Amino acid sequence: MQSIIKTIVVLATLGCCCWSCSKEMIPEEPYGPGKEPLGITVNRNQAPTPASGLPGTEVTIKASGLLPFREELVFRFNGEIAEITEVTETEIKLIVPDFASTGVTTVSIGDVVVFGPNFSVTGKINVDPTFNAARGTDGSVEQVIWTEDGRMLLVGNFTDYDNKGVIRRINRIARTFSDGTYDASLRSGLGANGALNDIVPFNNGYLIGGAFSGYSQRSTDISNLTKLNGNGTIDTMGIRPFRRPDQSDTIKYYPSFNGGFDGHVGRVYPQGNKVVVGGGFRYYISRQYDKPNRLETRDSVIMDSVEVRHLARLHADGTLDSTFRFDEAADRFRPGGNGDVYTIVHDGGTHNGKFMVYGSFNQFDGVPAGRILRLNTDGSVDGTFNPGGSGADQSIAKLFYNATTRKYIIAGNFRQYNGKPANRVAVLNEDGTLDESFVAKTFDGSGPNFAKQLSDGKIIVSGDFRTYNGVARNGFMVLDESGNLIPGYNATGIFDGTIENIVETTGQDGRRALLIYGEFSQFNSKDAYNYIRVIIE
Repeated sequence: MQSIIKTIVVLATLGCCCWSCSKEMIPEEPYGPGKEPLGITVNRNQAPTPASGLPGTEVTIKASGLLPFREELVFRFNGEIAEITEVTETEIKLIVPDFASTGVTTVSIGDVVVFGPNFSVTGKINVDPTFNAARGTDGSVEQVIWTEDGRMLLVGNFTDYDNKGVIRRINRIARTFSDGTYDASLRSGLGANGALNDIVPFNNGYLIGGAFSGYSQRSTDISNLTKLNGNGTIDTMGIRPFRRPDQSDTIKYYPSFNGGFDGHVGRVYPQGNKVVVGGGFRYYISRQYDKPNRLETRDSVIMDSVEVRHLARLHADGTLDSTFRFDEAADRFRPGGNGDVYTIVHDGGTHNGKFMVYGSFNQFDGVPAGRILRLNTDGSVDGTFNPGGSGADQSIAKLFYNATTRKYIIAGNFRQYNGKPANRVAVLNEDGTLDESFVAKTFDGSGPNFAKQLSDGKIIVSGDFRTYNGVARNGFMVLDESGNLIPGYNATGIFDGTIENIVETTGQDGRRALLIYGEFSQFNSKDAYNYIRVIIE
């Protein structure tokens, strides 16, 4: 026992000796000594006075410890430097700068930054309080159309609308009243079993397209495109299938629109009693319902396919129109683009009914094409669009045509158009040439993925950018026809997500409004759920 105690004493003594010897061997702090606190205190929980206001408003923020640094202070409203009018021992007074936006305030002394309270900049774009869809959807909204009685139909990749699908899911299609209130009378049943990208009125019902193989109770015989009745049920037809001599006659029901595709359908365009379909497909698919299997022992569904890429026209019953984009000399449909291909149709204007094609391709129908071109109503290339021009040097993500201004707006990864500078957003004339009066400025961040011109000429741009021309714009901004930020319309805070489309409309009180939909989680630094309406002055 004594030997054990001696051993412990010796070890303890050695440990102390080692510690005392190692004190001088401790390495220095590798990053140097920390900065001494500056003694600045800003209460982030105490709202400024006033808590909101227009650019030019004088704002008071409670803070202490600033007076000794009066000449070094830099104050920002969401990144924009403000004019300091007064500093005391207990507060600081500032003028809201012209391009300030809703968000956090900061005060800087050298490389030391102290965060202050949030400030709401009053602008000319604000969420519409009369729109009753506070919770929006739980997934993307891809298309919205208005019915003849003023209600709205929306489709996308959601399973809930404004928390009305908690018990019974609202699968990818919903109908609302004009104020956004959910309309439970749509008889969509289980809805679609995959994403819906488009819905259009067609022959007393609707055509829906997307990436799905079933709708409501029907889980077969649909290939990304089908027809609905006006009440939301699937439109079916009765077929007498093959029966053996020992079987009694019967009728089976199948989708009445007998046509689809092997890849997703992006857009659907009615064209008289026909429909033009665009998407990421390679084959058209149809079905024969009245034939037996190979051994003639039972009825069967036989699938037929025809190679047709990106764009096809179908008859009202879903059969393929072989006169659209068919190359008689080659005895096949034209090959389309060698990259991603997106389409929109002209709605009004000189080229009403023609199609704009854009994306990441540099060839279309076997000839060079700079990621954009126009097709005639029969699907042939319109040679009057940008003749001899090289187009965009990189991909185009969005394209819209404005029939009022007769201009195209494009957004994407490009830096040039027809060999001339065009920084990610460009305005094109109706003939496809670059409108050089619009000049996009510099972006900090990933850049824009959406741009659309309103009927009054204003251009709304969104994306992953943080600043535009050095001004904090955090993903959403409004430009004039020259590419400059418009004062008063750029006060919104953080936008987070992707816009699919913006539609000009009115609020319940008759004021001018914009319906904005896509896949986004924040607007003006507040939670948003893919589907909002804003008032624009």
